[in-house]
Amino acid sequence: MSGEHYFTAEPAAAETRHTVEFTVDDQEFRLLASAGVFSANRLDPGTAVLLQRAPLPDAAETGPLLDLGCGYGPIAAVLSRSAPRATIYAVDVNQRALELARENTGPNVVTALPGDVPDSVGFTQIWSNPPIRIGKPELHALLLRWLPRLAPDGVAWLVVAKNLGADSLQRWLEEQGFSAARHANHKGFRIFEVRKAGDGPADAAQNS
Repeated sequence: MSGEHYFTAEPAAAETRHTVEFTVDDQEFRLLASAGVFSANRLDPGTAVLLQRAPLPDAAETGPLLDLGCGYGPIAAVLSRSAPRATIYAVDVNQRALELARENTGPNVVTALPGDVPDSVGFTQIWSNPPIRIGKPELHALLLRWLPRLAPDGVAWLVVAKNLGADSLQRWLEEQGFSAARHANHKGFRIFEVRKAGDGPADAAQNS
């Protein structure tokens, strides 16, 4: 993408659409993707690990749920099918990504720029493959903007590559007063279960 990143608001790369196919929990997904959005050619390996190893919400979940940094919508699409009664906010700064996510997800998904989500909305779950490459200051600001919006007993599921600073991010989250337990390790990725301090014990780490 020559000088721009997937977190660019208005990608300059020509829009060239194609289909990304993947399976989660024995369900098949076929989503539209395009140049100028994150992991446009395949389901990102970190996102795949997150969707395979973190516990998906069940049909009784009513949310609201948040897909933070939704891209073209793979996490939101899975959450929408898994929890059809929940309202799911799919948030990104990339306008092309939001357009794709809108086409790729169900009627219970609200695609939005960060500033368009009402301040009054709290989330029972936050799911994210956070944009590590924006740099630590921006990443920390992003997480401090959204993690405090977890509802009481809410949980955030974050996936971070070990070689991109997963362990240091875990320490930082704990320094900010969150409970950040390692839920799983798989293929070089860590999945963290993040809660507000005092909102209940996190699951023990599961290595595989």
